[in-house]
Amino acid sequence: MNAPAIRPATIHDVPEIHHLLEGYAAAGKLLPRDMSDIYRHLREFFVAGETGHVAACGALEIFTEELGEVRSLVVRDDARRLGLGNQMVRRIIREAQTMGLRRLMALTYVPAFFHKLGFVVVAKETLPEKVWGVCVKCYKFYDCDETAMVLKIG
Repeated sequence: MNAPAIRPATIHDVPEIHHLLEGYAAAGKLLPRDMSDIYRHLREFFVAGETGHVAACGALEIFTEELGEVRSLVVRDDARRLGLGNQMVRRIIREAQTMGLRRLMALTYVPAFFHKLGFVVVAKETLPEKVWGVCVKCYKFYDCDETAMVLKIG
């Protein structure tokens, strides 16, 4: 199987994106997102694969004129080992650079993956835009087990 190209997500990809995210959320690998949230944030998403057959997805959320976040990064089980996660993050980095962002963050359970892409571990407290804008509403706020990482891009 060849790696499918990364492209902006469309309305028709939402059910597949949701399905991918649900699987990872059920396994405790990321926080859940409902379909209405995905529709509202659709312009932030990129996918790998044809419409209706999404092999991977990821999103770029913007917090400030300087900071964005890699979110909802998922690769379908049968598409692993194709480098789609790496390609997805690189696509998100290019988009962040095009927009003029200077830093890209990720909260992750797989810091080694992001480290290979140049991200470094930081204290969550250095990311108040995320912590007080999003994390404070999370059920894991007082017991967060994710690692905060940042990539300087500007």
